[in-house]
Amino acid sequence: MRLPGVIRLAVVVGLPLLGSVGCGDARLGELQTWLAEIKRLPPEPLDPPPQIKQIDNFLYDDTGRRDPFVMDERSAAESAEARATSGIAPDPLRSKEPLEQYPLDALRMVGTLQWDPNAPDAAKRAEVGGLVTTPDGILHRVRVGNYLGRNEGRITLIDEQGIQLTEIVQDGAGDWSERQATLPLTQ
Repeated sequence: MRLPGVIRLAVVVGLPLLGSVGCGDARLGELQTWLAEIKRLPPEPLDPPPQIKQIDNFLYDDTGRRDPFVMDERSAAESAEARATSGIAPDPLRSKEPLEQYPLDALRMVGTLQWDPNAPDAAKRAEVGGLVTTPDGILHRVRVGNYLGRNEGRITLIDEQGIQLTEIVQDGAGDWSERQATLPLTQ
């Protein structure tokens, strides 16, 4: 009788313990004989190793091709022209606000608030502010026009769903562009 390897191991290890506890001396001899027979059986052969596919080598020849990491003259001229016409760039003279030292994904919007409802100016009464916490747990009040995050993110809208920002980011060619980002309200 041939048993699979795992069952054979369980039998070899487990039955002597069970036999000595539960069987008594009369059947212990039978058990030892049976275990000796199992130990004498040759092990089952192993499966053959999987065949490895041979892959042909490919040699890349870059002779006559431009380096993809160096900008050619035409692309450089187009990039310079786009930079000159877009006018988008961060203001290096602007003082940084406290929430600009944190990445945007580290900040959490935890609520909104309405500014002074008794203010004589109607625009001031309608203004909604946001409550933002930093990773160290400090609560900050923000309003439209404040900056958040490390990408020159200026707040454009605050509502009950979150804070909308316009960030200024630089691409690999050195061009600046605007992108929209949102800091959602978290409960």
